[in-house]
Amino acid sequence: MISSALQAVGLFLVTNIDDIIVLSLFFARGAGQRGTTAKIVAGQYLGFGGILLASVAVTLGAGLFLPDDAIPYFGLIPLLLGLYAAWQVWRNGDDDETMAERPVSALLVAAVTFANGGDNIGVYVPVFLSVDTGALISYCVVFLTLVVVLVLTAKFVATRKPIADVLERWEHILFPLVLIGLGLVILTEGGAFGL
Repeated sequence: MISSALQAVGLFLVTNIDDIIVLSLFFARGAGQRGTTAKIVAGQYLGFGGILLASVAVTLGAGLFLPDDAIPYFGLIPLLLGLYAAWQVWRNGDDDETMAERPVSALLVAAVTFANGGDNIGVYVPVFLSVDTGALISYCVVFLTLVVVLVLTAKFVATRKPIADVLERWEHILFPLVLIGLGLVILTEGGAFGL
């Protein structure tokens, strides 16, 4: 059981380290807004819970609900969200009042997290297929425990003075660029649309 837990920690870190950047941008976007941390934690749990449920469902033979060919198309979610955010920046410019009108929501965080989880599903399913039920449960418990650690790490990164200054100044540009880039990477690496 302990070896399964240690393997789960390593697997979680490898598949979720990129989320620190995205979550840090969410913290920058929600700076000064009430309840930002709670919304990001809730959204991360919703999105990651979806990833975990999809992985377990595919592992248990419910692949009819989520065919492997569909996973790359989740890249459309961050791509469209990024394009919308870019359009808002273009439309409103660098207006600080407009920045305050773009609150972070748990559903937005969940959508981006789930969309970014195609690689997680692709990695988790073969691992889940190779372990017994006890180890599978151990993996899930460790993963769900580490979600809050991931969010708090991102908050720590986003609130360091030099990083916070850069994020505060450039978040309105970085946020759409990261989402668009993330969407394009998910689409192209997964071979969506024959890419």
